[in-house]
Amino acid sequence: MSWLSRVRNALPFGNKRESPDNLWVKCPGCGEMLFTQEYEANLSVCPRCGHHGRIGADPRLAQILDEGFKLLPAPKVKEDPLKFRDSKRYTDRLKAARANSAHPDAFTAASGHIEGRKAVVGVQDFGFMGGSMGMAVGAAFCAGAEKALAEKCAYIVVTAAGGARMQEGILSLMQMPKATVMTRRLKEAGLPYIVVLADPTTGGVTASYAMLGDIHIAEPGALIAFAGQRVIQETIREKLPEGFQRAEYLHQHGMVDMVVERKDLRQTLATLLDYLSPAKAA
Repeated sequence: MSWLSRVRNALPFGNKRESPDNLWVKCPGCGEMLFTQEYEANLSVCPRCGHHGRIGADPRLAQILDEGFKLLPAPKVKEDPLKFRDSKRYTDRLKAARANSAHPDAFTAASGHIEGRKAVVGVQDFGFMGGSMGMAVGAAFCAGAEKALAEKCAYIVVTAAGGARMQEGILSLMQMPKATVMTRRLKEAGLPYIVVLADPTTGGVTASYAMLGDIHIAEPGALIAFAGQRVIQETIREKLPEGFQRAEYLHQHGMVDMVVERKDLRQTLATLLDYLSPAKAA
């Protein structure tokens, strides 16, 4: 054994090959390599360029709600009603998505408090089949709204989706009017409905419950759209403005009410609830 091997084996940090492969994460915004622990401690926001990374349902709920919140049961819906198959069976795609998620589908709701204010929060997880809206997502959204109506409190939804789930065809599109009816019921009950638009929010989700809130908050840099830029550009045959369909551009043009950094989101929501919530729901 050479002296180099002996020195290397004696080092306290051990063999380099045994190091975890998730110690570092590459920022999608600036391309910098970030220490994963530092990145997650900063709410999955790049400390160098401020890029807001995509996060799942559990960390999102933990960031918004006070400790002790309770997850709502996931509604049961018929899976694969169309027996859909493309390059893979829909049932196989669901199994693969569930293997990487703690939840059965892309929308998870919980009841709890935000800085002491009662609220129900629903979160769409882009990591689960692109956050696509199918029957399970529609049912979970409506269940969250029903809970808010029962508790007489605000309903806050964080959207992140590529649109309707194509494997469920027309049944996925039926979730748009279904969710719209629930937002109307909240309005009639005088309960706040607040939408947080995360990256990306597109397609049928944008065309329904994502744009029906009393207040629309967007995270910095979030893509918010119905159709893609290329489709629009080819249709109107004009070059689109810089930053088109991004949160800041939409804020400047009145489509969203405010752009809020993730670190300020909880306090911003608490302040809005003070303004919007009925006194009896406090």
